[in-house]
Amino acid sequence: MRTIVIYNSQTGFTKQYAQWIAGAAGADILELAAAKKKDLTTYGTIIFGSWACAGGISKLSWFKGNIDKWRDKRLIVFCVGASHIDSPDIERALGQIFSGPVSKRVSLFYCPGGLDYEKMPIPSKLMMKMFVKMLKAKKDKTEAEQEMIKMLSASYDISDEKYIRPILGCLDK
Repeated sequence: MRTIVIYNSQTGFTKQYAQWIAGAAGADILELAAAKKKDLTTYGTIIFGSWACAGGISKLSWFKGNIDKWRDKRLIVFCVGASHIDSPDIERALGQIFSGPVSKRVSLFYCPGGLDYEKMPIPSKLMMKMFVKMLKAKKDKTEAEQEMIKMLSASYDISDEKYIRPILGCLDK
């Protein structure tokens, strides 16, 4: 059964995870723009990865729009975000991505990545800087908000190949 990893990456973290997954699984790999032009009927497993943004996953509408065509395929989605793996917000956000019968057909995973302000598009960079400024201006900040200010004030990388293990485990089933 052939596997393909399709990814959408803004600053490189999702691309790195896609490469790790494809390498470990012996899968083909394509950037989303190229995958949109490709016939995916020969694949038994389709893995889609993109970056987490405001509780959602960037470009997930493309994947969701094709789910009905992929009824006979194993479907896996992973998203890469700036939060640590143990953040309570992750489980809450992931629980809202798919609903109904689709949630039983798609395996969903989170991988911590980081922030790279140097590679981030200007609108995204401005949005992040405004968010940090708003948090800093807030009176009576919680401990979580203070930690978030520290975390979002500069670029960082918390990605690690070990976070693909659950995805690879899903392939072995």
